[in-house]
Amino acid sequence: MDKGLSFLLCVIATMLLLGESSRTGTSRNDDALSQGTDSRGPEEALPTLTVTTILEDPYVMVRSAELEGYCIDLLKALAAMLRFRYRVKVVGDGQYGAVAPSGNWTGMIGEEADIAVAPLTVTSAREEVVSFTTPFLQTGIGILLRKETPSQEMSFFHFLAPFSKETWTGLLFAYVLTCFCLFLVARLSPCEWNEPKNEENHFTFSNSLWFGAGALALQGVTPRPKALSVRVVAAVWWLFTIALLAAYIANFTALLSSGSEQLPIQTFEDLVKQRKLEFGTLEGSSTFYFFKNSKNPIHQMIYEYMDKRRDHVLVKTYQEAVQRVMESNYAFIGESISQDLAAARHCNLIRAPEVIGARGFGIATTQASPWTKQLSVAVLKLRESGDLDYLRNKWWESSCLHRSRERWSPLQPQALGGLFLTLAIGLALGVIAAVAELSNKSRRAAGHAKKSCCAVFTEEICTRLHIKKNTRQSQETSGRAND
Repeated sequence: MDKGLSFLLCVIATMLLLGESSRTGTSRNDDALSQGTDSRGPEEALPTLTVTTILEDPYVMVRSAELEGYCIDLLKALAAMLRFRYRVKVVGDGQYGAVAPSGNWTGMIGEEADIAVAPLTVTSAREEVVSFTTPFLQTGIGILLRKETPSQEMSFFHFLAPFSKETWTGLLFAYVLTCFCLFLVARLSPCEWNEPKNEENHFTFSNSLWFGAGALALQGVTPRPKALSVRVVAAVWWLFTIALLAAYIANFTALLSSGSEQLPIQTFEDLVKQRKLEFGTLEGSSTFYFFKNSKNPIHQMIYEYMDKRRDHVLVKTYQEAVQRVMESNYAFIGESISQDLAAARHCNLIRAPEVIGARGFGIATTQASPWTKQLSVAVLKLRESGDLDYLRNKWWESSCLHRSRERWSPLQPQALGGLFLTLAIGLALGVIAAVAELSNKSRRAAGHAKKSCCAVFTEEICTRLHIKKNTRQSQETSGRAND
């Protein structure tokens, strides 16, 4: 009996010890699991966020029954950094978010979700009901237009367009000045004639004008320069004309291949003043309310126009807006960054130069959400690492992006300033060389005639600059002697 009781007590003690060991092991495993979740825990332990978005190219698109796009890639990067899982659902009414007549919010703002990752503009009205992170894209409000055909806009004197009026004026002045310098240098240089009192210089002013015009046409003309000073002036003028013609041809080619010169609308004021194009924006978008709340008279006129014709000019989706711009006389007012994409995808579209209302796209969260700050910091890290620029280049890539999006403009005198300066220096060197040649001859003549060098130099200049008068007097004197 005592042995049986002792055996029973031993069994009970053993069972108690095994149970305590099991509980201790379980507790240790739970602690290890908790630490692993904090660092790299299993996916089942990660929080799951409900994400609302909107279908818009290239932010969110449906490809092969899956969602992809800029915002989807951004969401994946954020989830990897902040360790959360997500479930994406497309907004039911296809709206971004605006206040309905009932006072409730429509679109993604009114959706029951943890965050909204979409091209959602940060506005003060939306900030009152949701919280926004640091913007991940910067944008503004622009005008999307269809390019006009060049034949509709080319003027009769379109060939003058490569240069501005100031450049053409400077070119004319440079031509006259060069020809005058050529005429002057040829008269001063002793090498251009043997005896100024008895023969006519080939470089008359009319011949100098013809010589300069021939160089502009890249044609060799007579007379041919003999003196070094005249050759310096001729060489620098040839260099000037070659560079000028190259600039003209390049700019004229760019003009013919550019559609910006045929852009009828440059600013929002131009849009209001014209009557050919209808214009509108997305219904219920922040762009519409920007014009509604603006105190600018031009913006108020745009809002009144859209409000009176809202059933006809306001569009439901961005794709509808792009299609309408391409197929009818319609200008779309919307986010400039989205318009840049449309102009890149459709080469017959272009965005007007003016952009107003600088703004940004941010991620919306519920108010007082703990995710707001974490997402903001993550967006900043992605920007600093260059990942946001990579995504921008990835989803905005297009063949049309390789074309210049800057407005074409005629060449101004500042762009050719170095060329005009080179010409001026060359002309000055030619005149100095001619004076040096004449001084050298005057010094030798003064030695033979036993006169002062200055007197001979002055006499030579007067003789060369009044050669026709001297020749005529010489001829008259000769005629009287023969009589």
